Amino acid sequence: MEQKWKSGADQIKVGVIGIGARGICHVAAILCGRADTCVTYVCDLYEDRCLWGVREVQERRGTTPKWTKDYRELIESPDVEVVVISSAWENHLHACVYAMECGKKVATEVGGAYSIDDCWKLVNTYEKTGIHCMMLENVCYRAEEMMVMRMVRAGLFGDIVHCESGYRHDIRDEIMEGEKNRHYRLRNYQNRNCENYPTHSLGPIAKTLDINRGNRMMKLVSMASPAWGLNEYARTHDNIPAELQTYPFKQGDIVTTLIQCSRGETISLALDTSLPVPHHYKHSIRGTKGFYDAADKAVFVDGMNYETYKRDNLADFRDEWEHPVIRAYREKTAKEGRDYVVGDHRYSHFNIDVLVFDAFFDSLHNNDVPPIDTYDTASWMAITPLSEISIANGSMPVDIPDFTRGMWTHRTDKNTGFYALDR
Repeated sequence: MEQKWKSGADQIKVGVIGIGARGICHVAAILCGRADTCVTYVCDLYEDRCLWGVREVQERRGTTPKWTKDYRELIESPDVEVVVISSAWENHLHACVYAMECGKKVATEVGGAYSIDDCWKLVNTYEKTGIHCMMLENVCYRAEEMMVMRMVRAGLFGDIVHCESGYRHDIRDEIMEGEKNRHYRLRNYQNRNCENYPTHSLGPIAKTLDINRGNRMMKLVSMASPAWGLNEYARTHDNIPAELQTYPFKQGDIVTTLIQCSRGETISLALDTSLPVPHHYKHSIRGTKGFYDAADKAVFVDGMNYETYKRDNLADFRDEWEHPVIRAYREKTAKEGRDYVVGDHRYSHFNIDVLVFDAFFDSLHNNDVPPIDTYDTASWMAITPLSEISIANGSMPVDIPDFTRGMWTHRTDKNTGFYALDR
């Protein structure tokens, strides 16, 4: 039974845990711009970041939130109804579970889990409390992915056979300056070898393939390349601590993960973050009647002429297939005289941040299941520890737990609102 919830005030009182790059984006560019929310509490391990968050709220809303270094204090406060977690990866699930146990609605930033037990604890806490945990996987609300999801469900590509995606983003500076910038990625690359950031790639695919709602991920195999890229980066950049030139990093430069689904579809994920590569979004869907390729910004449907097919033709399909959520947002921003790509220029992550928060709060206002629910959150985050197990055992196949306990075959509880992602 879902726990019914209603804020007792015109504005929902929000506490934000983690005021780093993502947290300050949420505070400044998203939450302070919403008429239905008020940031009442901020938390970070570092006092200067807490004060940064306080100043942003004061400047933008004229109110002064409380602050603390202890996330439990924020969660327990009667001044907080909803918790948004954007702290280091290691704390995501611990804070989620504690918030749910304290009766607070919760949304968490993306990242992988550290153990399957933690994923089960998240699911068990939802089933005990009736409070869902929504992952803020913003790529699910990317315009192209939402449009292609409509195409898939209308049968334009026939039966889907294979999906491929990857997080290809040169973030060597962010990783290697981790100590200076107080960033968590460095310690992860030093100590783990896994698909550490799966959900940008997997989220839209999981929704497109009806994962946890008529389909599920059954097993995976992961393989990692050598970990040489970060040492080379350290040797050629003077601002990097000298000891990192020879540090035995565990995280492979490229990790490839293959997933088999119960209906037979296969999924290929790639993590590619410690070698020189231009940032590009790789995402493709292959079906019996056609394909979509994000890198080429292209759709091909059986019957098209191969010789006249052109890359960058996605715009040709927009009038017919653009998702209603995206169309409504374009119309809204145009009416307000704003560009479709929005956000404070200091903190913008484009419109997808706005839309994923719209989806979260819409589900709260309507007492609805969130469009990315606890079973989704656990399943997607579980790819990280499962890939770690596979790599450590010579790329051995690893079974993926069924966090729905068999309900994936017949679930009826799903988001029914405007921002729904399920079929």
